[in-house]
Amino acid sequence: MSMKLGVTNRKLKPVEEKPNSVSTQTDIKRNHMEPIPYTSNHGKSKCTIKMVMKRMKRVELHEEQENYLHYIETSKVFKFKDDIEFYFDETEQVIHFRSKSRVGQFDFGVNRKRMQKIRDAFNKTVQ
Repeated sequence: MSMKLGVTNRKLKPVEEKPNSVSTQTDIKRNHMEPIPYTSNHGKSKCTIKMVMKRMKRVELHEEQENYLHYIETSKVFKFKDDIEFYFDETEQVIHFRSKSRVGQFDFGVNRKRMQKIRDAFNKTVQ
């Protein structure tokens, strides 16, 4: 199974037509979420996201680049892994994200709820 993630041409890897993911860069309506706007520089926004993610349980930073973060969250009971990616787009001043379950067809809204929780924590922190 190819797990090549990251940013190519300012885009995160596309999500499939399955209800087990969300992305700010998809045209699939049920999988789409709006990016997180930021007003400070991307470095400060990145630090804020890292602080929010550090507070979450069973989440570890897998990869970090200048404008990119990749986390892996492991579910408590079944140890399923979800990939959570952030791309800091300095041109648009938004944080694009992608959150996807590695296995299964459905996620029962877990990825959407997680990303909404991260968005809310980010917005609360920067105010």
